[in-house]
Amino acid sequence: MNTSLNASALAEALPSCALTSEREVFREDELVSLFQGLRRPLLRYLLTFGIAAHDGEEIVQDAFMVLFEHLKAGKSDANLPGWMFRVCHNLSLKHIGRAHKRHEVVYADFDWMVQHADSALNPEQQLAETQRRAKLQAVLRALPEQDRCCICLRAEGLRYREIAQILDMSLGAVSMSLARSLARFERADQE
Repeated sequence: MNTSLNASALAEALPSCALTSEREVFREDELVSLFQGLRRPLLRYLLTFGIAAHDGEEIVQDAFMVLFEHLKAGKSDANLPGWMFRVCHNLSLKHIGRAHKRHEVVYADFDWMVQHADSALNPEQQLAETQRRAKLQAVLRALPEQDRCCICLRAEGLRYREIAQILDMSLGAVSMSLARSLARFERADQE
């Protein structure tokens, strides 16, 4: 499978028909636009599981194919970003399970995340930010898996209720997890 992940590859993989529901809400160009907006946030989230960037790209592409079939079948298009994070979350758990069965060691691709970070800073600011990120990444890696998932989903802009649905947790558990994680980040950032 080609691991080159971009909007044109997705558009080529999709049939040339438009996606429609009774209200003609969703079309192929909107799917491509959604792909462009969610690709990196989804990939960043997958990398927090320790999935290699090329495997994460395949998972994101697979998730968009699932979305295409979902919409083609006329199913709901409500809260697609949250739905996509849930699909990617589930696909990543399956990928990790297969990797563990094959006894593969999986490491997070933090180098990819740093390379694809916002580079609008000057060189001195970039160095300081790189050092700060390294410290915060160490804190992130040290978080329990559930706390790490909560904080990463929140960092991608999802609401508490969406995080609770994606991770099958209560709102209170999400709130406590985020508070715990943020306190750790604040302590590390003040050091």
